Parts: sequence; structure tokens; C-alpha cells
Amino acid sequence: MSPIFDCRDEAQLLDGMRLARQAIGRGDLVVIPTDTVYGVAADAFSAKAVQKLLDAKGRTRQMPPPVLVAGIATLRALVAEVPEPVEKLVEAFWPGGLTIVLPAQPSLSWDLGETRGTVAVRMPAHRIALALLEETGPLAVSSANLTGRAAAIAAEDAEAMLGASVAVYLADGLSTDGIASTIIDATSLVGGGEPLVRVLRDGAISRAQLREVLGDLLEPDPEDPGAP
Repeated sequence: MSPIFDCRDEAQLLDGMRLARQAIGRGDLVVIPTDTVYGVAADAFSAKAVQKLLDAKGRTRQMPPPVLVAGIATLRALVAEVPEPVEKLVEAFWPGGLTIVLPAQPSLSWDLGETRGTVAVRMPAHRIALALLEETGPLAVSSANLTGRAAAIAAEDAEAMLGASVAVYLADGLSTDGIASTIIDATSLVGGGEPLVRVLRDGAISRAQLREVLGDLLEPDPEDPGAP
């Protein structure tokens, strides 16, 4: 049985973080608290570790995990370009519940799955997640649940689903709101074509909040099926 460390206790926090760093370093999985829901994390630059993550969740390579980063400097290193509208989004909503899909830096040697040359990046607003990211570098992180099941809002929920496939569980009580991040596709802002940001998943950041920053660069809101 994999250990669960209650990071609200200073002694457990220190032990848990040390073992989590070691687990990531050897290519194992770690469950971490974030500002949205609990996530299962792997070294983003270890193809074997990323495959472990996909296998643990029951996902295929057609569903690559997002990457969590400790700040915008890491974002710049992972993507081909950070266009000005994305700079404004990052300023407004990072750290926080917004995941941004951009063309990946082509020189990077990693394998997150069938990404079609893109990467989904987010900076979480959680002290434990950020502390781990500062020490490990970028982590491939997906919600800590089996595919098709509700996202875990407690470490114990994640452990019940993922069990021994995860080496270390870091707990920090219940997730603040249990709402997953909003995912947007900003790839059209890089290169040619009509610039239009699409919402791939509604979540913690509303379309109204996005429109305040992006204006007409954000796709039109979906039609209300109940509207006359």
C-alpha cells in the first residue's frame, strides 16, 4: 500500500516531499494536491513515466496529459511562442485554473502521447504543487482518477482509484472547489490562419472572464439549446 502524507503536518510534509521528489526522479507516479482537483504527476521528460500515468488512469496515447509548470519562464521554454494575448491571459489567470494549449517547442525531446505538436500548460495556485515543480521541473499531470470516474477532491479518493500504481500520495485536505481547470486552444495565435481561441473544456475560469481579456479573439459562446 502506498503511503499518504498529510502535508498539513510539517513533519509529514517534509517526508512526503522528499519521497515525492525521489519517486519522480526514478520515473514513478505521485498524487499531488492542486488548486482545482488532485492530480497524478509524472516526469514530463520520461516517456516511460508518462506511459505509466496513462496506464494508471486507463487512458490511451490519444489523450495526452497537460504539463504543470512553476512559472511563465518554464512556459516560454516549453512552447514555440507566447503570443501577446496569451501573455495577457497568463497575467490575469496564472497561477490558477486555466490550461493553455500552444504549439510545443520543436527542439524538446519528450513524448506525452499523440499531441500533434502541441502542449497544454498550466501554473497551479497551490503551495505544495508549486514547491514540487520548483524542484522537479515540469510535470505531466492529469486528474487523479480512473478515466470515466469523477475527479478526486481528496488524496483518499485518488488512492481508492489508483492504489499501488502511485508511489506517493501528498494530501492537503479537500480541494478548494473541486472544479477542473478551463482548457483553451490558443494554437491559432501562432503562425498563419485566422486567430481564434477555442474553449476545449469549461471549468474554473468562465468564458465571460476569458472574453474580458481576449475580446473577439475568443470563439462565440455556444448557443443556448433552451433559447427560443
